Amino acid sequence: MTFKNILQILGGIAVVLTLVPFVAADYWWIRVFDFPHMQLTIFTAIATIAYLMKFDIKWAKDYAFMTIMIVCLTVQAIKIYPYTPISPFEVLNATEYDKESQFSVLVSNVLQKNKNHKLLLEEVKQKDPDILLLLEADTVWLNAVNNELKEEYPYYRGSPISNTYGMLLYSKLPLVNPEVHYLIDDSIPSIDAQVQLKSGEKIQLYAIHPTPPMPQHNTRSTDRDAEMMKTAFKSRKSKLPVLVIGDFNDVAWSESTELFKEVSELLDLRIGRGLFNTFSADSNIMRWPLDHIFVSEHFKAVEVLRGNDIDSDHFPAYAKLSLEPEGKDAQLPKLPTEGQLKNAYEIIEKEATQKDTKQ
Repeated sequence: MTFKNILQILGGIAVVLTLVPFVAADYWWIRVFDFPHMQLTIFTAIATIAYLMKFDIKWAKDYAFMTIMIVCLTVQAIKIYPYTPISPFEVLNATEYDKESQFSVLVSNVLQKNKNHKLLLEEVKQKDPDILLLLEADTVWLNAVNNELKEEYPYYRGSPISNTYGMLLYSKLPLVNPEVHYLIDDSIPSIDAQVQLKSGEKIQLYAIHPTPPMPQHNTRSTDRDAEMMKTAFKSRKSKLPVLVIGDFNDVAWSESTELFKEVSELLDLRIGRGLFNTFSADSNIMRWPLDHIFVSEHFKAVEVLRGNDIDSDHFPAYAKLSLEPEGKDAQLPKLPTEGQLKNAYEIIEKEATQKDTKQ
């Protein structure tokens, strides 16, 4: 087999992997290809450049191959472009510096089996967030961190569960009517709360950690997507500025997350700033953004960054935000189409139907 044949085979693989995420199916073995999009883009670019440099493009099949590769690379680049520094910000930088209207949030999937609790506490001490969300936190984690955190974070609502979906919400700011919900499954919690800022203004917080599609348990992404869509509809109905945080078990550019974003009418802090890949902390190559902080148009960004290694398989996600509702017209979200709203409703209905079938 010649080197040219090898490149053509690699190109064919790139084409297939580019097309698979567009398949309207929720099987895990299809949805998993949403994740390594940046790696696929780099792979396609290398194969295309190598072909151009190594071989003369003079036959019809060469032109056809290169055309297909360039189209694939373009499709891939379009998906990645918003998360590069050359893209305009979707959430603009703060223009006001009223500390009473500013707050910070840290989202950290701590990895339930992680015993290095001190590293997390050091990260919290360094970042000093006003709102802290810990995911995969069981009673062991609660007992390990609660005594130290409760001194700085007098407001708490949580559901420490030993199934890797435990959730602990700590806040320096008053939590108004915090509630734990089980939107999809009685073992998968989410938290809703209003947060009162130092200025006295209130915002609406939703914290979620939907279950991912995987061969061992959920072979489809329906549960994950339905929890995201239910949260999206709650967000769009809120009369308060909205903040949605958590480990979505989904990448920022997937069809599911993009649908969530459109239906919820929220904005992504990453756009124009970078990928801020939070998973996997155990790999320098296979990383993608799974932990998210979405905001309504009422917020501006003071600081956005990825946290430090805490011995988890996730890096924390951090943002400092400024509530500036008077500037919202400069960054209004795109309204969802009727087709997108219908699609979101259908995902919720599909999950309900599957649940009834199981029962």
